[in-house]
Amino acid sequence: MKFLVLQHIDIEHPGVFREFMKNDNVQIDTVELDVGEKIPKLDPYDAMIVMGGPMDTWQEEIHPWLVPEKESIYEFACVQKKPYLGLCLGAQLLGEVVGGKVNKMDNPEIGILDINISNHNSIFKGMNNNIKVLQWHSYEVSDLPDSTTLLASSDVCKVQAFAFERAYGLQFHVEQTNETVPQWSCIPEYKTALEETLGSNALDKFTSGVDDNLTAFNNSAKIIYDNFVNII
Repeated sequence: MKFLVLQHIDIEHPGVFREFMKNDNVQIDTVELDVGEKIPKLDPYDAMIVMGGPMDTWQEEIHPWLVPEKESIYEFACVQKKPYLGLCLGAQLLGEVVGGKVNKMDNPEIGILDINISNHNSIFKGMNNNIKVLQWHSYEVSDLPDSTTLLASSDVCKVQAFAFERAYGLQFHVEQTNETVPQWSCIPEYKTALEETLGSNALDKFTSGVDDNLTAFNNSAKIIYDNFVNII
């Protein structure tokens, strides 16, 4: 198999998914969009994975590469209807290209929080109804068209996961390793949101929470990955 991975900042990568792909001998071509790398022809790829990032879907003037990225996502997921997995920003980009909206939340969703899985027929097959995930976002997908299927929600964010054809958007994170939070906390936009939401000693609290739940995150990631590969 051959996967195309789109990244928006070098430290926000597929994390533990890279280990799973390596074990399956998946060829991974990574495009670092924020440093000017170009998206190749899509035909050779069996799947596309699009990661998160500190930018927002509407910031096309600041990040002009968002325009061809959205075009490529639309071509891959909506025209060619190939398997797509978008995490956080990658989910929001999918939500926009299929006809939904991406709006700023009243309050950011940051921390180790619960989501409720309402549909187990696809990428969440074999998972519990309620799982803990890492959240770190201030925007959310809304107003999705009837052609999509809602898969998971939380108390403050209705669209935690959704599907369109063989494309999946996950607003949350399960791909993290023990290096994730320390690296992400160096990003100014993430650091500010973290401190404003969790208060003093935010980084220590968050790091400890991830360490305590890392095995559960990795287990969820493996189930999601295996289901995604089966879809391919």
